[in-house]
Amino acid sequence: MAASASASESIDARTVVITRELNAPARIVFEAMSKPEHVIKWFGPVGWPLTKCDMDFRVGGKFSFAMTGPNGVQNTPFGGTYREIVPNQRIVYDNGFEIEGAGRMVHTITLEEKGNKTLLTFSTLFDTVAMRNEHVGMGFVVGVNSGFDQLNDLVETMAKNAG
Repeated sequence: MAASASASESIDARTVVITRELNAPARIVFEAMSKPEHVIKWFGPVGWPLTKCDMDFRVGGKFSFAMTGPNGVQNTPFGGTYREIVPNQRIVYDNGFEIEGAGRMVHTITLEEKGNKTLLTFSTLFDTVAMRNEHVGMGFVVGVNSGFDQLNDLVETMAKNAG
């Protein structure tokens, strides 16, 4: 079973926050994050395409993803449940590898429109500080930012095509 945070492990110590400005309105960013035909184009680091993308995008709905590495081997699937969805503003979901005893994390995405751009804040709360440190050490921040680079490219194109 996954370890749980001790009383001495503050929320701040278990959290990673990544903020990005994207070149599209919030409604387009939300669409790119909520539909599998878009998610498959940007999610994950460059060189690790999303090769499994099952989404039931609604509160209580489940998702299951897997990426395939440069060696052609698909990694262990991961997924979770959508906890909160406020169109064009907020998505909250839990996430973890689909194996017995794997730790969990909760991701909170907020979208704040600023003219024709969107400030995206991606906050991840890990079960424990050790889990946070392990993910950061494995390239979590670099990988998420690589995916957000691809997301920005996609939403720029979607915004141009919209109008």
